Amino acid sequence: MTQSECTIHWAPSQRGSSAADSALASAPWSAEAVQELFDLPFLDLLFRAQTVHRDHFPANEVQLSSLLSIKTGGCPEDCGYCSQSSKHQSADITATKLMSAEAVLAAARDAKEQGASRFCMGAAWRNPKERDMDTLTSMVREVRALGLETCMTLGMLEETQAYALKQAGLDFYNHNLDTAPDFYGNVVSTRTYQDRLDTIRKVQDAGMRVCCGGIVGMGETRRQRAMLIAQLAALSPQPESVPINHLVPIKGTPLEDAPPLDEFEFIRTVAVARITLPRSMIRLSAGRESMGETTQALCFAAGANSIFLGAKLLTTPNASVSSDHDLLTRLGIKPMSTACAS
Repeated sequence: MTQSECTIHWAPSQRGSSAADSALASAPWSAEAVQELFDLPFLDLLFRAQTVHRDHFPANEVQLSSLLSIKTGGCPEDCGYCSQSSKHQSADITATKLMSAEAVLAAARDAKEQGASRFCMGAAWRNPKERDMDTLTSMVREVRALGLETCMTLGMLEETQAYALKQAGLDFYNHNLDTAPDFYGNVVSTRTYQDRLDTIRKVQDAGMRVCCGGIVGMGETRRQRAMLIAQLAALSPQPESVPINHLVPIKGTPLEDAPPLDEFEFIRTVAVARITLPRSMIRLSAGRESMGETTQALCFAAGANSIFLGAKLLTTPNASVSSDHDLLTRLGIKPMSTACAS
């Protein structure tokens, strides 16, 4: 099977029943239909996205999340955007061992005090080793006991590992598609697109919810951004959580000189994701540190309803907690409760 054929594994899920939704969702989202959304006049697209957003989520509420790197660097994959790959010579990245459950729990308590209702844990692995599973499942149980929604991203999973994480109470598993099938080979060579789809299926079969999105600004075309979103919309069920990352070019990685994506194109991507994935949490993720407040506000208008708090997202810079709280206050946006977010 070629990468471009991956989408046939997934039947499109049902969408909302509102008038706005059903008019937009009368047929599966082909790449052509998604690109038609991208091509709409900007304000028409934002209006449509905000309408769909309000049909499925409370207006003026955003979930606050926190992301911790529980094992940094030394990853054998060659993802062209990532500073943690052992294949790249990225500055200031020192490989570390897996953190203890106690240290992770302390970080989770700090995140909760800062207002986070969701705690995400990421490890720079191709896949977790069996010897680490007891520690990982302990992390899940203890963080969840704090009343936080939990998410992990650990690379590819075996079926038994997915079930073990589910039994421990993990709410979400993150495994991004990154980009369109036909652009994927420009970014990653050490795992296939089908590998990613297979892990997502294992997570769903285990009964966990899926966090799955992509990265834009890696040199892909608008058509390829449309293909990525069409692929995400075709997952069955659709991912409950969809992070939209703006590439942060990192020195020493193959994409360090990638040209910046136009900010309106990024906002369009958020809006199109909201329309085609109406019930998903659309997570405004990497790249916020370099975005102006107006761009972030327009992303919220386009349907983004989650951000990550903290000075870092794994190894890349992020907006400060105080500036985030200040911006949300000035916009009249309230933190979403855990019950609503889940």
